[in-house]
Amino acid sequence: MLYTIIKALHIIFMVSYFAGIFYLVRIFVYYKDTDEFAEEKKKILREQYAFMARRLWNIITVPAGIIMAVCGIIMIFMNSGLMKTPWFHLKLTFLVGLAIYHYWCWKKVLQLKELKGNTLETANIKLRQANEIATFILFLVVFTVILKNGVIEYWWQLITGFFVLVFLIMMTVKLVNKNKKK
Repeated sequence: MLYTIIKALHIIFMVSYFAGIFYLVRIFVYYKDTDEFAEEKKKILREQYAFMARRLWNIITVPAGIIMAVCGIIMIFMNSGLMKTPWFHLKLTFLVGLAIYHYWCWKKVLQLKELKGNTLETANIKLRQANEIATFILFLVVFTVILKNGVIEYWWQLITGFFVLVFLIMMTVKLVNKNKKK
């Protein structure tokens, strides 16, 4: 029963963490969108976005990420057999990717604070594409956990499907961004 409760908490805080990451990178996009605004409006909005990013990071994203990780580690200790399964090693590999993305987000939050309302140098399209990275990682982790050994058995079909998904999402982002400029 305790393991199931820890697992439920892990899932709840995983959802909270990803909600924070999804919205955080969206705030970076909104900040960048102010490049063409009048100076007074730009200054006000950029201060607000930088404030929102820090608050979201410090109050929701990082605490949820810590609780998610602690629950995950507890589950590994409670069920050490997980470490003997190939699918779990694949999940851990994807989590390394998530940690790298988390670090990138943290650096951007710090950068917004240090910019003091100045222009964010990252291109708008790059921020919009970066906004999808967490989606891809979420897909990879969830499919791996749900399919378990099926991920190993049907790896090439899943990789093909994943790359089709990535391509479609990236093309949609480009199309939406292109239409936005018109």
